[in-house]
Amino acid sequence: MDVSFDKETELNNEPAPEQKDPVILATVEEMMKAGLFLGRKSSKTHPKMRPLICGVRNGSSMIDLEETLDFLNKALDFIKTKVKNNSILVTGTTPSAKKSVEEMAKRLGLPYVTERWLGGTLTNFKTLAKRIAYFKKLKSDKESGRLDKYTKKERLGFDREINKLSTMFSGVEKMESLPEVLFVVDANENLTAVREARKLKIPIVAIANTDTNPDIVDYLIPANDRSKSSIDWILARFEKAVLEAREAKEIPVEKV
Repeated sequence: MDVSFDKETELNNEPAPEQKDPVILATVEEMMKAGLFLGRKSSKTHPKMRPLICGVRNGSSMIDLEETLDFLNKALDFIKTKVKNNSILVTGTTPSAKKSVEEMAKRLGLPYVTERWLGGTLTNFKTLAKRIAYFKKLKSDKESGRLDKYTKKERLGFDREINKLSTMFSGVEKMESLPEVLFVVDANENLTAVREARKLKIPIVAIANTDTNPDIVDYLIPANDRSKSSIDWILARFEKAVLEAREAKEIPVEKV
């Protein structure tokens, strides 16, 4: 996504706070408290992200939160058009993201990846689907007692395999086809996922910090992508947007 501008945003050109929409001001204040504004070290700023930076504090770039809010609203408007068939895959594998991503995805019934992204998850989906089918059959066989005929040692081996496959596939267990959208928390940390989606022309919505090339995603959300409070604030808006779109279209939620 190209976010180039004719000239960079300058603090001196900003109108006085009292001239701005009070709703926007209140939202920006929330975002500030949640830590969305904190970018990476200014020395690591990607050139194409400079127009979205409003200053530097203690050597770190400061993200212009009014720009973030504008980008976020555009991303959420797009997400609302893609809620049918639960066709949004959410991924967040960093320690600050994985728990929140998993909990939100489960509430919404969306497929998710919070452990290491397996190469080929998208580009080799047919093979992935076969492995998922094997995992589901193994779980079913255990639950039905069909594994009871095996020795204790063999059953222990099956249990270990089920646990291993559960870690790998539980989030995408019900993903029967390629997603229509990939939602990423921290684009740089999930470059393999981003590259696979780009190769297949799957639209990418991503929370990305100031060291990220914005051209690698379709819908950029410039924000602190390592702070749990920042991630949680954005995920809450993502969840609300999905629920509102479902309610408008009367789409039921199937829990993952």
